[in-house]
Amino acid sequence: MTVGEMQPEAGTEPRPDVLDGPFSTRQLLRIDEALRLADRTTGLVFSVFVGGLDEPIREHAERLHRQLANPDRSVLIAVSPNQRQLEIVTGRYARKRVPDTYAKIAALSMVASFGGGDLAGGIIQGLDQLSRYAGKG
Repeated sequence: MTVGEMQPEAGTEPRPDVLDGPFSTRQLLRIDEALRLADRTTGLVFSVFVGGLDEPIREHAERLHRQLANPDRSVLIAVSPNQRQLEIVTGRYARKRVPDTYAKIAALSMVASFGGGDLAGGIIQGLDQLSRYAGKG
């Protein structure tokens, strides 16, 4: 056991790793709702990755995107706050509905929120913009 690691009490579940990240439970619920709404309204599959990205950043984000269940119909938002990096990767079909120009506009909006210290809000705003650009599917 390392410093700060707690042994779960008998009969309790260990704390999920996702709760050790940069988001509160409320923020996670808001991001989850934004993901579901984007998926439901567009017919595409939206995913978010928050964490360290290996160099070259774009290639790592593309590798993560290829690992998704349906990469052709998927949009991945990869954010590395510590590296101050953001990548939006779209699959072949998704790119027809969310061209690079629109992804860049969404990215600029997200970066503005991130710069103001609102990581969760920036992700939610980006999901909303990307899903609006994609339209109903």
